[in-house]
Amino acid sequence: MREFLTRHPRIAEPAAEVGKFGSVGALAYVVQLAVTNLMWGLSDLPLLVGQIIGTSCAIAVAFVGNRFWTFRDRARTGYGRETLLFLVMNGVGMLIQVGCLGFAVYVLGLEGQSASNVAGNVVGVGLGTLFRFFSYRTWVFPPAPEPDPAPGPEPDQRFG
Repeated sequence: MREFLTRHPRIAEPAAEVGKFGSVGALAYVVQLAVTNLMWGLSDLPLLVGQIIGTSCAIAVAFVGNRFWTFRDRARTGYGRETLLFLVMNGVGMLIQVGCLGFAVYVLGLEGQSASNVAGNVVGVGLGTLFRFFSYRTWVFPPAPEPDPAPGPEPDQRFG
């Protein structure tokens, strides 16, 4: 596999980013699951509020991991800009996640912690993760601009 990636650098960079993004996401997912389930089990908060609190904690973990590790070699467009876009994109990702949970509970009438976990923490997180990865790569942490090619010799104007 390493030889294949060495010969295909256009695949190697996104593959490395997917691996790092997945590692950061796995850690954030553990945080999200733990906090969400604690909120559901130890408080009288509504399901959606518990999901939002757990996801918010995971967003903080994901920002640090993605900015300083996954996408560290990409263009730096300013901490404030990156933070704002990261939060906006995660807001959309959270809406996807909470939307899946809300649909399962309030439209399909599914009840219980297992159904809530599948809808919000499997389906919702999966769809939200796909959106987040592509939005981070495209808007939050854009590729570094290509360096200008080395200037060549001036064209000879005598014969033009």
